Amino acid sequence: MAEHELAQVNVARLVAPLDDPAVADFVAGLEPVNALADAAPGFVWRLQTETGDATDVRVGDDALVIVNLSVWTGLDPLREFVFRSDHAGFLRRRREWFSPWEGPPAALWWVPEGHRPDVDEALDRLGRLADEGPTAHAFTFRTPFPPPG
Repeated sequence: MAEHELAQVNVARLVAPLDDPAVADFVAGLEPVNALADAAPGFVWRLQTETGDATDVRVGDDALVIVNLSVWTGLDPLREFVFRSDHAGFLRRRREWFSPWEGPPAALWWVPEGHRPDVDEALDRLGRLADEGPTAHAFTFRTPFPPPG
């Protein structure tokens, strides 16, 4: 059994509130994309509330900022889901739904098996990535680091 799993966070600022027609396709895709993730090989866990997603988890004072936080068995399964599944079509449309983000919008890091990061931990990783660039503490798909040990 693996000693570490891969956590990922991404944050984004919507161009409009979730009930606005400008983001209707994004909202309509939440449930199917989350179901796709839940069934994907290597998926372990994702942050969600009773609504089944994390769109009502607040990140700071801006109600338009949303967060996605999940854990996977490794880099390859996450990469497969993000770039090679039906999720990729939504990723290609992100400029329609989200404003440009200052700093890195996503970070990856290794966690001990069974650890479920919270939003504060995830935002700390994003901040470290912004301040230091990719390191073993927080990295990107483009500059990955191996699990500890």
